[in-house]
Amino acid sequence: MTDAPKGQRTAAAASPASAGTAAGAGPMFDSLRVRNYRYFFIGQFLSNSGTWMQFVAQDWLVFSLTGSTFAVGVTTALQFLPVLLFGLFGGVAADRYPKRRILLATQTTMGVLAAALAVLTLTDVVSVVHVYCFAFLLGLMNTFTNPAIQTFVVEMVGPEKLSNAVSLGAVNFQSARLLGPAVAGPLIAVIGSGWAFAINALSYVAVLASLLAVRTAELHPSRPQPREKGQIRAGLRHVREHPRLLWPIVLVGFVCTFGFNFPTLLSGFAYNVFDGGAKEYGWLTTAVGVGALTGALLSARRRGGRPWLLVATAAGFGALEMLSALAPALWVFGLVLVAVGLLSVVFSTMANSLVQLATDPAMRGRVMGLYMLVYTGGTPIGGPVVGWVVEHYGARAGVLACGGVAALAAGVFALALSRGAGARTAA
Repeated sequence: MTDAPKGQRTAAAASPASAGTAAGAGPMFDSLRVRNYRYFFIGQFLSNSGTWMQFVAQDWLVFSLTGSTFAVGVTTALQFLPVLLFGLFGGVAADRYPKRRILLATQTTMGVLAAALAVLTLTDVVSVVHVYCFAFLLGLMNTFTNPAIQTFVVEMVGPEKLSNAVSLGAVNFQSARLLGPAVAGPLIAVIGSGWAFAINALSYVAVLASLLAVRTAELHPSRPQPREKGQIRAGLRHVREHPRLLWPIVLVGFVCTFGFNFPTLLSGFAYNVFDGGAKEYGWLTTAVGVGALTGALLSARRRGGRPWLLVATAAGFGALEMLSALAPALWVFGLVLVAVGLLSVVFSTMANSLVQLATDPAMRGRVMGLYMLVYTGGTPIGGPVVGWVVEHYGARAGVLACGGVAALAAGVFALALSRGAGARTAA
């Protein structure tokens, strides 16, 4: 979604405690002064917009074919299952091979997959099994894409601009999240899902062009790690031995596995609670995007965060999500979702920066592989569970449960910090 550096640590990287937690404000668009990142940012925006269109179209297509929120949850689970199964290998690949080459290969493949799904849909031969297969293959590509993007960002901007670049990456993603569903909802309603898939396939041309335009001489590349046994175990041991990494990653895992199941929850609310359709579903997704974009812009003004602030943000996110379950009308639900989206991005960008800046550069690919595993890899567990709850107990109960898990996880993390288990994290 967003985002090592040189073989030897710079001062900023060598002192993650100060680099990662300084909370002062800085220029909001500082990282865009870097040419490579600026080109990459533009390409990612166009590609992300197409991807969000495909997400909305894919979820609505599955719901149209099956009439089941559980099936939507299964689709989401299959899309993230490869991350759960192979996410750590993606991190190892990011430490071993040039990130730009990895991204060129994966983005090309993802464009071809989107084009194939468009053809099947436009020719009226698509089935839910087809969608399931394409969701899994897309997830397999993301297994290698995500750690590569995370670590490529710091190679483009350097450690001193990392926090800003991570936040701007969230601005990019959330702007696309706002634009994509806003276009996809009416588009699906008028001419169907197939054209959304086709537009997404074309959008990959932009990100490929931006990668080809990168000036490699201006990068801050990390030293490629040689192939050897035990690299995954070494990465896991590194996280386990550093509470500054362990506790934020654990918290991200619980919050994202359940609290971030927006596709399943919003499709259930749009259809079952407010008797809506694709248009209403697009509006609700857009509401989350508006809040998320606002949160990303606010985060871009900050240079980092602290573990206690991360806990407070997670708790606030969970409480607001629980509150949204009580919304009596669609517009009220949408307004609360704006706040939910805002805190979701403030939380995720802060966690990302804290983890990256506390990581040994030689381990960054593997650590971010683990981070992305818990960030998205828990969805195969949370997606079907949330879908089952929504289908059997209603959308309101599903939203209430998801918010409750996030709030409870924040409470457990706060207890651990207060008892000294995370003393080194808070240092």
